[in-house]
Amino acid sequence: MRAIPITSLGALLLTGISLSAPAHAQAQTSAPPALAPSVLDSIARRIVTAARYATLATVDGAGRPQVRTIQPRHPDATWSVWFATNPRTRKVKEVERRGAVALHYFDPATQSYVAVTGTARVVRDRATQDAHWDDAWTAFYPDRTHGVVLIVVDAARVEVVSPKLGVESDALTWRPQSFTVRPAGVGPARRRP
Repeated sequence: MRAIPITSLGALLLTGISLSAPAHAQAQTSAPPALAPSVLDSIARRIVTAARYATLATVDGAGRPQVRTIQPRHPDATWSVWFATNPRTRKVKEVERRGAVALHYFDPATQSYVAVTGTARVVRDRATQDAHWDDAWTAFYPDRTHGVVLIVVDAARVEVVSPKLGVESDALTWRPQSFTVRPAGVGPARRRP
């Protein structure tokens, strides 16, 4: 039997390489249509509401990431997220040392998640705590005078992944759709207690 020679063009076709467009042009077509920030915001809030808890990521003094589950309030209109904690926890020290944090919410029913990056700060002022208190925290913090502080995360960026809710990520890089809430490191215009 005689071997059939494979030409260069035939080899390219056998390997699945397309001659119709350069690779960088093909990569540009992998991004799904971008949803408007207001649509992403609405879908993100739906996911956050369905997820009862969030994961908070901080950085410790040695530069290592630290994560834990928290029970936050739902984000306000400017994507500030409040939660209560014991004032002696590592997270308080880590937020005071370096306020860069991330929150992760997951809704198992829709297989969706929201990732929030921003700047956190510890709030010890009782009047501000009272204004942002969630009654669900009361059982864990009976000593509201000395046994609790609030932490607020002021979101800079919100990423949303939810194919079931119509939010597609980039097919090649898996980069999620996102929107910017405020420039990184900039909190809302309010006096810090």
